[in-house]
Amino acid sequence: MTWYCDVAPGHPLHGPYHDTEYGFPVTDETVLFERLCLEIFQAGLSWVLVLKKRPALNAAFAGFVVDRVAAFDEADRARLLADAGIIRNRRKIDAVIRNAATVQALRASHGGLANWIMAHHPRDLDAWVVLFRATFAFTGREVVNEFLMSIGVLPGAHGPACPVSARLATLDDPWSGRPEPAPAP
Repeated sequence: MTWYCDVAPGHPLHGPYHDTEYGFPVTDETVLFERLCLEIFQAGLSWVLVLKKRPALNAAFAGFVVDRVAAFDEADRARLLADAGIIRNRRKIDAVIRNAATVQALRASHGGLANWIMAHHPRDLDAWVVLFRATFAFTGREVVNEFLMSIGVLPGAHGPACPVSARLATLDDPWSGRPEPAPAP
């Protein structure tokens, strides 16, 4: 089996992502949304391409701030499709905008995206895929798997011999807790 750990060390883009982000538990809404969107943009492409385009994607998608992206309109779609600095796939762009509105709805139903994930945790990958496909756009098996591994929900982000594995074992796991109650309407 080839691990991401085998290709990342020393690479100018893979290395920092592998060493400081991939597999680290995160519950911040903007970070979660960005990570989901990056996985969507990666579908069918290489991860290094996404990492290269990450700064341009962040600029084009308003830092992946959910409320800003959910407000994107047809003019924004046209702007994004004309932006050579990003991955210009209409289906992926539409999915990101639609998914921002979905995250907004999860605030009302669950108190946010992190709480929605916690409310359904734990489950196996197949059950996660069914749930994501019923909730979000453009979330196939690989997108869901990589997203959940990247945020520390599913195991397997790092091989047992990877030094990052040892670091991750010392961190608190926010996904093992119970969801906070949703805010009152």
